[in-house]
Amino acid sequence: MIISIASGKGGTGKTTVAVNLALSLLKESTQLIDCDVEEPNSHLFLKPNIHQVTSVGISVPRIDESKCTYCGKCAQVCEYHAIAVILKNVLVFDELCHGCGACSYLCPEKAISEVERGIGIVQEGSSNGIPFVNGVLNVGEPMASPLIRKVKERIWKDKIVILDAPPGTACPVIETVKGSDFCILVTEPTPFGLNDLELAVGMLEKLGIPRGVVVNKVDVGNREVWDYCQSKNIPVLMEIPMDREIAESYSKGIPIVFENPCYAPLFLSLFQKVEKLYGECRRK
Repeated sequence: MIISIASGKGGTGKTTVAVNLALSLLKESTQLIDCDVEEPNSHLFLKPNIHQVTSVGISVPRIDESKCTYCGKCAQVCEYHAIAVILKNVLVFDELCHGCGACSYLCPEKAISEVERGIGIVQEGSSNGIPFVNGVLNVGEPMASPLIRKVKERIWKDKIVILDAPPGTACPVIETVKGSDFCILVTEPTPFGLNDLELAVGMLEKLGIPRGVVVNKVDVGNREVWDYCQSKNIPVLMEIPMDREIAESYSKGIPIVFENPCYAPLFLSLFQKVEKLYGECRRK
């Protein structure tokens, strides 16, 4: 079972939910994957032992000027404007290239080869018996999705896999939640939280992924998030209080289920609700 943890905005508590949920389940049956490759932080709480680091790159074109006739076909087929043909000169913008290979495949003179350009790394390890994977995107790299795909190749399908998604609703988030059996949306009861929750729900509706909501910092804001969830028939699976103990634990890099074991049954109950909803969706 693959459970993604997402939200329409940053700072709602996705990593808090992902890490503490993973630690509340049976260690031998759980895997945690941090897909927020631009700013991964699950490792700050799990403190895993990393035993393998793999470089990841994408293929970018290189032009053989001795074969090129400057016909401009490569620039025409590039959807991302990563190639420009100006007079008798071909310009390649590596940072715009998505590595699709269309230019080299369709070049009539076979004047284009491909080389790999590094975009980041994938780290694999374990913590407290829980297999752990994350990705780290190179500073300044504009595209996270190719690295997220490589990170997700490490999914162990025989385990309960928890994916800690990036914030927002853009391509990296879609790449993360795609293929999930269930998505937990973490929000907060504020106007900003509601606005971004609506965006995230719209994204999941398009993808056809079952979903539920965890409301963090329930003691602030108003009841509009609950009203919205009721109107959309989205279950509120868990409520996390505005608790100073949680904030202090977070600031020290200690999961709250370690600091206060009373929270472990609450996260276990969260999983049981997700498991039940997923089963109901499969039977429909």
